[in-house]
Amino acid sequence: MEPLRKLGFGDSTQGGLMTRLSLSRIEESYRIIDQVFLNTPQYSCPHLSNALGCRVILKVETLNPIRCFKGRGTETVLARLGANDGPKSVVCASAGNLGQALAYCGKKRGFEVTVAASAAANPLKIQRMKALGATVILVEGQIEEALEAAIAHSRETGAFLVEDSKNIDTCEGAGTIGLELAKLPFIFDSILISLGAGAMATGIGLALKSYSPRTKVLSVQPQNAPALTRSYFAGEVVDSGPPRTIADGVAGRYTIPEVLADMLEIVDDALLVEEKSIVEAMRLLYKCCGLVVEPAAALGVASILENPNRFRGQTVATVLCGSNVAPEDFAKWAGF
Repeated sequence: MEPLRKLGFGDSTQGGLMTRLSLSRIEESYRIIDQVFLNTPQYSCPHLSNALGCRVILKVETLNPIRCFKGRGTETVLARLGANDGPKSVVCASAGNLGQALAYCGKKRGFEVTVAASAAANPLKIQRMKALGATVILVEGQIEEALEAAIAHSRETGAFLVEDSKNIDTCEGAGTIGLELAKLPFIFDSILISLGAGAMATGIGLALKSYSPRTKVLSVQPQNAPALTRSYFAGEVVDSGPPRTIADGVAGRYTIPEVLADMLEIVDDALLVEEKSIVEAMRLLYKCCGLVVEPAAALGVASILENPNRFRGQTVATVLCGSNVAPEDFAKWAGF
């Protein structure tokens, strides 16, 4: 397979980068997203910084009605869909957070929302999707089988398919996090971004590179769910096998070629972390910052734990992207 760097994906140039994303569209997203998802806390925690040996800037995306960052992307999708007189029903496949975001934003904007999810998905997230008004279709298998069910539903009913990260609006909505970080009165050396399907890494990465070219954009994925990271290093889509990680929010098996092409342009390096480091990072965020996060949100801190010399003395930002974790699971992982 020819490396994606040579395939010519992308139709816009920003700061010399050829990607599907546009800084002007990210800035437009900032204007149309509900304020409840915007201007989230971003600060340096001295206790965490002391523990990790570097100045850590936390971007906390958990203090909103769905307790994760995905409302930014679904708001962008639905606002643009509504402005163009598109369908008034939408469907997605989700491990939980995208589905909650689409359900919340869809109800507010008058959309009928259906979510396909794995029957093995986090029960708490399934319950919350239903509570927010979504019709939930449970299927056997994992997120890929749920996506097949969502595609089938879209074809049968005409509902608009919201495919996380492949739908460029989800990436550009996530990119508004980068706009907010760029307002800080100092430059950070690196930003560590949890990597699942790629919306945050590409959206935030493009926004930050536009305003802070010196900042290195680093993605972080579990060793046990490395699909996009291994594809990144190969320069082409590779199958890494089924994921086996507690970080269900980033546990996809397959790579979207268009997203990989964007990532190859935007991301400076990709890191993998072990499960034990993810758990330790969750404990540390609770101990030092009083923050409860789900495993996917702790990947950035986990990467600092595994690479102390790389980040020592630097100013490093990381995005705490969600806190949809069952209390009993968090208590087990945090050692309560």
